[in-house]
Amino acid sequence: MIRVLLVDDQPLLRSGFRALLDLEDDIEVVAEAGDGMEGLALVREHLPDVALVDVQMPVVDGIETTRRIAADPALAGVHVVILTNYGLDEYVFDALRAGAAGFLVKDIVPEDFLHAVRVAARGDALLAPSITRRLIGRYVAQPLGTGTGTGLKELTNREREAVTLVAQGLSNDQIADRMVISPLTAKTHINRAMTKLHARDRAQLVILAYESGLVVPRTS
Repeated sequence: MIRVLLVDDQPLLRSGFRALLDLEDDIEVVAEAGDGMEGLALVREHLPDVALVDVQMPVVDGIETTRRIAADPALAGVHVVILTNYGLDEYVFDALRAGAAGFLVKDIVPEDFLHAVRVAARGDALLAPSITRRLIGRYVAQPLGTGTGTGLKELTNREREAVTLVAQGLSNDQIADRMVISPLTAKTHINRAMTKLHARDRAQLVILAYESGLVVPRTS
């Protein structure tokens, strides 16, 4: 059973999301919150698999809520998905950098919404290849310059190759095909790279790859 927490200051939207999720046999909405502070308390209480968090809320906004969840070792199993009305904007990248597993635009069709919840619960990033390229190309203008690339020295050549392909938005199966290895071996390379780079999930692995200069965003 996938346990979901809804954090949004609009009751009507929360009701709509809850009604949709409650129809699924494998998904349970454990609680709802109207602001980030309440959401943080409920996350700690219920330890959901997925927290759907609105980006703009009173008291504590979605980005700060995400940052606090990601910084708490006791909440390592909580995957935050940001809900936004704005599509690809500065909030999205800030949220991913804060530790979000991905983001959803609120006008998403129901089938894609449900699929996204299940993807997030597995720990996979909600970043399609086209979204990854647009997002990184728009918001990663320069490396952070504070030792971000230091951990790359610990990666093997195969792990670096796998990280590069993750940053291009490829799935494990696609990475396996490209590297001529099994999907299990591809997953092993990725997981080891995440451990060495201290990346919470694939979304942060993508950000680290671009910020470190391992992958350079296209300018066109």
